[in-house]
Amino acid sequence: MQIDSVVAYANSVNEKKLEFLKNRNDKIKLGIFGGTFDPIHFAHLAMNEFIREKYNLDVIVFMPSGNPPHKSNIPDKHERYNMTLLATLDNDYFVVSDFEIKSKQKTYTINTLKYLKEKYKNADIYFITGADVICSIEEWEQVENIFAYATFIAATRPGISLLKSQEQIEKLIKKYNAKIISVYVPSIDVSSTYIREQLQEGKSIRYLVPYKVESYLKDKKIYSLER
Repeated sequence: MQIDSVVAYANSVNEKKLEFLKNRNDKIKLGIFGGTFDPIHFAHLAMNEFIREKYNLDVIVFMPSGNPPHKSNIPDKHERYNMTLLATLDNDYFVVSDFEIKSKQKTYTINTLKYLKEKYKNADIYFITGADVICSIEEWEQVENIFAYATFIAATRPGISLLKSQEQIEKLIKKYNAKIISVYVPSIDVSSTYIREQLQEGKSIRYLVPYKVESYLKDKKIYSLER
């Protein structure tokens, strides 16, 4: 099957997942995990599955960033969205939102959280991020309002200073009345940077990303110097 056909199928499955989620009337625990996904890989997926199970989340919404204010020179947002669809296809608890992808403006977390809170009024929202991100969260747009919309789950992993992140978490809780949960997540040592370098050098990325994502990357020659 051609990769574009697989993407179309993944999109149709995702639409059904979103429709099911929209029609739920019971109280749910909804996780959100945003990022450039440049590209999405197994460490992203494993971390979220661990957190979903640990905190009994009903669903995790993957939110590929559209026009992030802090990054440039990244692949087209639609390509990153397609890869996220492919990566989450086989997990019924993972869905993908195109809210930020559709935006023509810079995308900020505060706007995304407001959107989700309005769309899923019956949901308690859990914002999943790395503990290293928490350490710089006060640089975000309207940080003083962000914590009113979600409980934050700060995932720690090897390479992150536990002391530094815990100090920052305690500071944020006191300053903003924030709800932040710190959790240690078993780490898969994979990074998007390493994957991009492997592709640029013509090397294998097998077992670093889902097979469908690997096929998409190679078919579209994303990150290839020949592109």
